[in-house]
Amino acid sequence: MSFKIIIPARYASSRLPGKPLLDIAGKPMIQHVYERAMESEASEVIIATDDKRIEQAAINFGATVCMTKANHPSGTDRLAEVAAHYQFADDDIIINVQGDEPCLPAQLINQVAADLAQHAHADIASLYRQITQEKQVFDSNVVKVVMDGDGYALYFSRAPIPWMRDHFDQQSTLPPELPHYRHIGLYGYRASFLTHYAELSPCIIEQEESLEQLRALFHGKKIHLTKAEIDPGHGVDTAADLAEARSLLGQ
Repeated sequence: MSFKIIIPARYASSRLPGKPLLDIAGKPMIQHVYERAMESEASEVIIATDDKRIEQAAINFGATVCMTKANHPSGTDRLAEVAAHYQFADDDIIINVQGDEPCLPAQLINQVAADLAQHAHADIASLYRQITQEKQVFDSNVVKVVMDGDGYALYFSRAPIPWMRDHFDQQSTLPPELPHYRHIGLYGYRASFLTHYAELSPCIIEQEESLEQLRALFHGKKIHLTKAEIDPGHGVDTAADLAEARSLLGQ
């Protein structure tokens, strides 16, 4: 199995402006992400950005950088531009490693690539973990997923899904009889799908939930998920997340 990694990185962020360049243990966050990607079995790692400051930082630590348009509505659209620029073969597997995952284990990157290779009918591969903390079910920053019996996504939401009417109407505790799953935002695609995805029109559920994977489901695409083999580490969405990442990585 062979695969490539593209790391989309935007400077603009509503909660943490300049997020990819924020310092963690003496390095910009994007460098930590790049180093995790380089620990995987990927044959190539590319940082995709529309910002010259991120480009220069990436060049400084030796990364390959592809400058992209500034008006992409999602990270996946940015990946599609990169795949077209490099003229990747249709069956090339591309892993989208988010630029705010400085603690992401390389093992999970390999897992997603392997899962996509094993599921010819899947358009996208991704990961999930069972939620064990009650507060995460009701936390809109924690994306929940419901799957069918074969592991294909039925829906993703920032809301608590599935909603247990007889339970949640009475209390906000986590019921043991029905597992709830957190989506891990690590994606694998084939280059041919990326080309097609860029042609799909955004949909209202994608825009309202602010979850780009819903565009794929809306247009009938199949997303296969497997349980993450190990903990996915700590992503950075908020100032509190940044402090936690700095603590974990030694600053």
